[in-house]
Amino acid sequence: MSMKIYQHYSIFGFSNSYIIGNEDRCSAIIVDPAEVNAAMIEQIEHKCYKLVAVLITHDHLHHIRGLKTLMRIYDPVVYASNTRILGTVCRKVRDQDIFEEARFRIKAIAVPGHSQDSIIYSMGQNLFTGDALHAGVIGKTTSAFNAQALMNRLRDKLEGFPDETLLFPGHGPPSTLGTERKFNLGLTPDASEQHSPSYDFFV
Repeated sequence: MSMKIYQHYSIFGFSNSYIIGNEDRCSAIIVDPAEVNAAMIEQIEHKCYKLVAVLITHDHLHHIRGLKTLMRIYDPVVYASNTRILGTVCRKVRDQDIFEEARFRIKAIAVPGHSQDSIIYSMGQNLFTGDALHAGVIGKTTSAFNAQALMNRLRDKLEGFPDETLLFPGHGPPSTLGTERKFNLGLTPDASEQHSPSYDFFV
């Protein structure tokens, strides 16, 4: 099954959105519609994709601002930890839920810490991590306690994934799980003791 992942960058919040296409089935999924612009619509239409689902990692505005526009054009199922986002009814997912869209097996992994509703989506050999895990740092939290809790959840819940698993975060460049296990500042043993809420790029 042919999976293609297209990254789109939004200047609003410096956020990433992803279109995941099934080339064989001509269907697609969007992760975190930070905004919906002409380039994204053109890509969906040019590839003759049917947009079947939207996956929301968490409901911070700079990751979901394009949802209303998207829903005016298409009729996808919206998956989230919440039952409603920006007035759109969502299909609520819980930790370890498994479902299928665009013929892809998708697993929801709850990792509250950056936000209470944070979800990582596992799809094939890829993890769409939202703001829970970025290249080099974990998601921003409000306290050392929350930073420690997020670090523990990330370690425990991603333990079974191989090092070559690709990470597609809500901000910044892609990475691999192996790279983050070795070098991510937020996953080091004493990371929570050095917690600082001062970095504002990852909001």
